[in-house]
Amino acid sequence: MKVAVVGATGLVGGVMFEVLKEHDFPITELLPVASERSVGKQIEYRGKNYTVVSLQDAVDARCDIAIFSAGGSTSLEWAPRFAEVGTTVIDNSSAWRMDPDKKLVVPEVNADELTPADRIIANPNCSTIQMVVALAPLHKAFGIKRLVISTYQSFTGTGVKAVKQYETERDGGKSEEPAYHYPIFENCIPHCDVFLDNDYTKEEMKLVHETRKILGAPNLAVTATAVRVPVHGGHSESVNVEFERPFTVEKVRELLGSVPGVVLQDDPKTNSYPMPLLAKHRDEVFVGRIRRDESIENGLNLWIVADNLRKGAATNAVQIAEYLLEHKLVGQRVTA
Repeated sequence: MKVAVVGATGLVGGVMFEVLKEHDFPITELLPVASERSVGKQIEYRGKNYTVVSLQDAVDARCDIAIFSAGGSTSLEWAPRFAEVGTTVIDNSSAWRMDPDKKLVVPEVNADELTPADRIIANPNCSTIQMVVALAPLHKAFGIKRLVISTYQSFTGTGVKAVKQYETERDGGKSEEPAYHYPIFENCIPHCDVFLDNDYTKEEMKLVHETRKILGAPNLAVTATAVRVPVHGGHSESVNVEFERPFTVEKVRELLGSVPGVVLQDDPKTNSYPMPLLAKHRDEVFVGRIRRDESIENGLNLWIVADNLRKGAATNAVQIAEYLLEHKLVGQRVTA
């Protein structure tokens, strides 16, 4: 595989290289790609240095796969150019997620929808990914009627600028270019992304729309509150589910225990439950605090945790690439 990583010098780009290496993805030629100001820089991968190239150079190289982690505007402009020459784009931004002609994919849930014709594939939002991995088998078994979601999201999800703000404040300083309106160190900020006309944030509405699309449930009732927290290891979610049909907690545990990529940590007697500290640098989705919501009929509470830079971004993208390769959905060359 000839593979381009677009956004190679960014926070997610760095994790992307780690995951590609750990998964032993079969790369025969690697092209790290970044903005013009980063062209010429060196990226180390598996003991070898690679020179960062421009977006146009990467298009001209006609890669098999290009994994984008470079922001929505870059994806909107350049992903179609890659696709036109036969490259399959896996995009981490929000640019294509709600495009009705683009697949929004979490491999454990809906990778079987992919075809060779899918040249631009959207990677969902980090919070959506970890949640639907856990919810998909429950939706299939019991039918989800309503979701009430509260997220506790690591500042790393905002990027390098937020990491610098946190580290500066932790060390007693004041950030000159803060990522947030308020301090993040020793604070919780109920404000992820920008506010919309309905007073929800864009991050909260991503959870609404993306969950509906991935689960194939356009009328699913979903409401969310997204909070940024001073945590380095990952995102946590408190998810309240109302099902259409009766369930047992034992069956829920059985179903979740059979899902690839899910780790059950659910034993109150031994204080076993998911935490971002334990999820950091891991690819799996951790689920615990499973208990019936006694205030409503057919209600369930879940606590879901994952490393947002890995399963929430890089790992999910690499898993999509692995699926494409395994099912021979990439590699069809396009001549000039």
